[in-house]
Amino acid sequence: MREIQRVALIGGGVIGAGWAARFLFNGMDVTVADPDPEAERKIGEVIANARRAQKKLTYSSEIAEGTLRVVSDIKEAVGKADFVQESLPEREDLKIEVLAQVSQAVASDVIIGSSTSGLLPSRLQSKMQNPERLVVGHPFNPVYLLPLVEVCGGDLTSAQSKQDAAAIYESLGMKALILRKEIDGFLADRLLEAVWRESLWLVNDGIATVEEIDDSFRYGAGLRFAFMGSFLTYRLAGGEAGMRHFMEQFGPALKLPWTKLEAPELTDELIHKVVTQSDAQAAGVSIRDYERKRDDCLVSILQSLRKNDFAAGSVLKDYEAKLFGQAQVRVMAADDDLSQPLVLLQTAVDPEWVDYNGHMTESRYLQVFGEASDAFYRYIGVDAAYLAAGHSYYTVETHIMHLLEVHAEEPIEVQTQLLGHDEKRLRLFHTIVRCEDGAELATAEQMMLHVNTRAQKACAALPEVLAPVKAIAEAHAELEQPGAAGRRIKDLAG
Repeated sequence: MREIQRVALIGGGVIGAGWAARFLFNGMDVTVADPDPEAERKIGEVIANARRAQKKLTYSSEIAEGTLRVVSDIKEAVGKADFVQESLPEREDLKIEVLAQVSQAVASDVIIGSSTSGLLPSRLQSKMQNPERLVVGHPFNPVYLLPLVEVCGGDLTSAQSKQDAAAIYESLGMKALILRKEIDGFLADRLLEAVWRESLWLVNDGIATVEEIDDSFRYGAGLRFAFMGSFLTYRLAGGEAGMRHFMEQFGPALKLPWTKLEAPELTDELIHKVVTQSDAQAAGVSIRDYERKRDDCLVSILQSLRKNDFAAGSVLKDYEAKLFGQAQVRVMAADDDLSQPLVLLQTAVDPEWVDYNGHMTESRYLQVFGEASDAFYRYIGVDAAYLAAGHSYYTVETHIMHLLEVHAEEPIEVQTQLLGHDEKRLRLFHTIVRCEDGAELATAEQMMLHVNTRAQKACAALPEVLAPVKAIAEAHAELEQPGAAGRRIKDLAG
């Protein structure tokens, strides 16, 4: 499988723009083919929301973002692509013709994915050159947050293409679900369609409003489904006897006329009812505002699952480890100048870090100092392999002093001085400095303890880490001790 550096996206709608964000945030250069004169603006707005969510989603250091280019010509977009993802409207005739064009314009070994939510790949590949590399890669909105992607091949798709496509998607921090058989609607949408049909009947018959139906999911089963799905949920509902007891107890209910899985006729009256109720439910909130609220909620759920290393949280945890390994960080070199405090972190104050007083809120100072400590760890050799082997540093004490206000968008850097160390401990002193005038904005003194993360107890750092620590310590011993080092809060009488 070729290395993926350049990606072509055919279609820049909601799904195509979401794919653009996924690829960009993984350091790949993206070219989007879309004839809409407003495409660049629309895609840019989606990516702006995605970037906002990405910063909240993962604690790993960011890797360098790829470049984005929007063009109107398909051949121009795919000419040098290493991977192609098509996200056109759900029109089989349109997709067949465009995929045929793409297959003629791109190298013969480039995998082509289609974002179709239900069209059969066997039909989509019918006019392609080298049709064996066509797969369905069906994502879920928002593509840049939800990890699931269904991978389905057609009659002519090779097993290797499906495996390679799955590997590409998983490198983006996704969960690839390879379907065993080709089927209309694939897997997830068939299940969603059943719920949608029943929901329309409940509205049609006046049993519930659209808001009440949504409430029944978001306050109930939807919370369980987020990490357990249906079968594991029902297994637990069977108690100690498990799924067999559940099936025996609730199986007879399947014969009762509870549901109407045949969809009601979409009359003008039903459409008007659904639209009117949906407008009332939205209460004038814009789509972009709802997208940001949706993203914030998804980030919270994903991070909670990540802490438990379960379901989609495991995918995020693995992806975060990958980002940590790929992040462009500074590692100590033999010719580095250690005669001054180290500058390992430079950033700008995100507008979201600003509180009601107009300057950076307290928790963000700790975040910046924490990132500076992480940068120091990477500098001395605490990389992904070191962490995977069960070694890390944990912060056990922090003393922060706020000196000057820090405002939104201000470029800042952190200067780090090593005050002391032994085989198990580090004592660091960080200073946040405004890049514009060198003003000291805040300081933090931190004590770190080296731990065996598997045994959850302190231990000596490995020699490959202790060696650079010793070199830094020897150089920094010549520096003047910061005046704030070792300070404590004085009592009122003092």
